[in-house]
Amino acid sequence: MLLPMDEKQFEYWNMRRNRIPNITIATMRGISRQVVSRALLHMDGVIETALREMAEANQIVIDSINTDRGVLLGHSIPFVTPIVIFVSEKHGIQVWAVHNGDCGTCQRYEACTELLCDYAYETGIRIERTSNPNKMAEELFTKVKASL
Repeated sequence: MLLPMDEKQFEYWNMRRNRIPNITIATMRGISRQVVSRALLHMDGVIETALREMAEANQIVIDSINTDRGVLLGHSIPFVTPIVIFVSEKHGIQVWAVHNGDCGTCQRYEACTELLCDYAYETGIRIERTSNPNKMAEELFTKVKASL
């Protein structure tokens, strides 16, 4: 799912997600802090709405939302498993269910590995690339939760 947004506003939000202060964003882009603040307030609303809608569509009970980082933590009612919904610059809004699947035989193996590596890179989180996407996801989302 892609976010309904203005590219500049998303760029400012993504910079803030990477811990760049508003004043620095404004200086880098040659705009006022007020423009950055208004854009970020708007994006926070867009992100929160999108995360909540994705949770509702997937029958996920929300435990917490962090719009600054674009992450929703919850748990699936039908599958009784922890869930992470997150915003990826490259992949849009993604839902990750904590599970112990047989990744070696899964047809989504490459896609999952790419998604996890891309998201780790986007958020500046270092993870070890292994042959098991579940282990990569566990390391990545443990670090994401610690950063919230």
